[in-house]
Amino acid sequence: MVDAKRIIVVGDRLLVKPEEELEKTGSGLYLPPGVSQREKVQGGYVLKVGPGYPVASPSESEPWKDESQTKYIPLQAKEGDFALFLRKDAIEIELEKKKLVIITQSALLLLIRDDELLEL
Repeated sequence: MVDAKRIIVVGDRLLVKPEEELEKTGSGLYLPPGVSQREKVQGGYVLKVGPGYPVASPSESEPWKDESQTKYIPLQAKEGDFALFLRKDAIEIELEKKKLVIITQSALLLLIRDDELLEL
């Protein structure tokens, strides 16, 4: 078994626990029947977030300095957010008998941040 704490999400990706039926989200957001029937949009809770987009280090005049720390532009999503995302861009995985999806930041349509929504 894989310990969820050992999972490291890379780059601009998010690990999401999708909701099965999404007519109304936990925060009260309703989706039209056509959207959920075509399965173009899905929602779920963000479990893990990657570090973001890597940024190149500015060129130094002293190349012998060790700049081993990579700098990142952080993502908007945070753990516990409810994310509405494009289903076609999601990659399904199964971890510890749970269906999860990996999506990129660009697949996100909106985020709902509410501490009371988190029911993992």
